[in-house]
Amino acid sequence: MRVPNHIGIIPDGNRRWAESKGMTKEKGYDSGLDPGLTLFKLCKEAGVKEITYYGFTTDNTKRPSIQRRAFTDACIDAVKMISKEDASLLVLGNTKSPMFPKELLPYTTRRTFGKGGIKVNFLVNYGWMWDLNQLKLSNSSSAKNVAGNIQSNNISRIDLIIRWGGRRRLSGFLPVQSVYSDFYVVDEYWPDFKSEHFFNALDWYNKQDITLGG
Repeated sequence: MRVPNHIGIIPDGNRRWAESKGMTKEKGYDSGLDPGLTLFKLCKEAGVKEITYYGFTTDNTKRPSIQRRAFTDACIDAVKMISKEDASLLVLGNTKSPMFPKELLPYTTRRTFGKGGIKVNFLVNYGWMWDLNQLKLSNSSSAKNVAGNIQSNNISRIDLIIRWGGRRRLSGFLPVQSVYSDFYVVDEYWPDFKSEHFFNALDWYNKQDITLGG
């Protein structure tokens, strides 16, 4: 089976899941932590070399403060969970904004934990415009190398993006790295993650004709 080198994860549906359980929306975020760790371990076992989680965006920070606090805390906890594993960890986002959690500042330079190995990226307070605006500061010659002159230049091209929650959109997820990504949608909400979702996505990817436009 052809295994993607880099998988992007959009863990959507936390709020809808909470409401379906009779809870308020903010209660759904904590229930996404264990699925994230399980998926990390599955990726390692499968031989995936890099994984990027979509934590929260600059647009998400417009939500009510109780939800904002909940998804921020969930991202902090998720990063700390991965830091206890064997991984090369990076948190990427707009650190100049007050919405970026100060607890994650130590992770904004890639760090190796345990034996290292698989690269894990968390997008926290990330915005695609913030990412690409770095190009305006580049001179004309370096700007031709778009991938090397954006804020997310330390993150490689994504082979496969998996989105939970049924939505058919990328929501600004790393626009440069995802330009030729294959896109697989899981209809179930992220807190209802099952290992079969991951294996079904790998099986689907294995059947795709990967040409990168060629």
